[in-house]
Amino acid sequence: MKDYKKAYRTIMDDHFPTDMVITFGDQTLIYRKRAWKIPDEGTGEVIEKGLRYGENPGQEAALYELANGNLVLGDYQFIEPGNGLVSAITEDEMLQSGKHPGKTNLTDADNAMNILKFLTKKPAVSIMKHNNPCGVAYGETLAKAYDRANMADRIAAFGGCAACNRPIDKASAELMSQNYLEVVVAPDYEEGSLEILKKRKNLRIIKIGRMEGLERYRTLRFVDFKSLIDGGIIVQQSPINAISAPEDFKPAVAFHQGKEYRIARLPTDAEYEDMLFGWCVEQGVTSNSVLYVKDGVTVGIGTGEQDRVGVAEIAVFKAYTKYADALCFRNYGIPYKQLEQEIEAGKRDRAQKAEIDNQVKEERGGIKGAIMVSDAFFPFRDGAEVGIKEGITGIVHPGGSERDFESIEACNEADPQVTMVFTGQRAFKH
Repeated sequence: MKDYKKAYRTIMDDHFPTDMVITFGDQTLIYRKRAWKIPDEGTGEVIEKGLRYGENPGQEAALYELANGNLVLGDYQFIEPGNGLVSAITEDEMLQSGKHPGKTNLTDADNAMNILKFLTKKPAVSIMKHNNPCGVAYGETLAKAYDRANMADRIAAFGGCAACNRPIDKASAELMSQNYLEVVVAPDYEEGSLEILKKRKNLRIIKIGRMEGLERYRTLRFVDFKSLIDGGIIVQQSPINAISAPEDFKPAVAFHQGKEYRIARLPTDAEYEDMLFGWCVEQGVTSNSVLYVKDGVTVGIGTGEQDRVGVAEIAVFKAYTKYADALCFRNYGIPYKQLEQEIEAGKRDRAQKAEIDNQVKEERGGIKGAIMVSDAFFPFRDGAEVGIKEGITGIVHPGGSERDFESIEACNEADPQVTMVFTGQRAFKH
């Protein structure tokens, strides 16, 4: 165990070349390896190195920035050099390096911006863990957005990456300093905020100035590579989110055996707002996935499951669990699991847990009144019924199933009726 702990602190040599050249027919892209001069946490020696290691200690890794080339394939022009975000972070922008970053630190920051690029109209925060969001939220202020995102899943946010779409102020920094985070990313830091954040010596504090114009990255395609175990590569275009306003959604309608099935109730303005928010968050969630969102914050996030009804149920379980923990922390300043342990040890009154459990049950883990979001269509009505049972008021999914009519019927038969819209596009992310 001692040696393995040392592996997390060890900076690996990598044998990847300084430049990487990829040729697409007669077009060439040139990538340049990135490195930073950062003091080693053990010896204090300044070491020039890129990534500490890859996904795990023992995996050599390197970060490359697109340095040259303007790729055009068919009707699509891909992102050009000079638009770097994570791949262009400089030593000066590592306001506190903590130590050389690993692959997951930077991919978490990258996927957080992949979500935040759609959430620019108000202060927003996305807290990431293992390349999936723990909590994403809008707020009247950045501090409020961070608090809401953190309390959406306080447990998973431990050791995560918090990305903000506005400069971090002192109020936000104070809240962040109360939690253990690995990485904080923002377009800038207001006076006094850095001193607060730097109290945590190993926290990586990163400034990415281009985040101020993050919205323009919505439509910039990049080349997406997937490596296979045999050394082969699958290449694809990055996806483009076609939903940018409520009017881009289509009220659910389906035809079956010559009969039209149409959703009976259209969304309210508030429901459209949450539908838009939820579909934007969905762009950064591993498939299969189902989300519940309400009032501009995630309530439950189900990720990476093989069946859709199962992931809908997992998102419900997570919502109930995280809601109980949030209530317990607000009321007593301790996690829900600690409350259970102290009750068993005779240190607390069981009535405290009963009060929380009753509130969670009554409010359905916060799902009551929420919007359900699915990255692909429901193959059967049972997926939609998972959310309807918990009191959702609306559903967003791509549509296109042969049994869409069943899901529409389930919504129309609900009491009160549930609204449903189609996006017309899938949002798989693997």
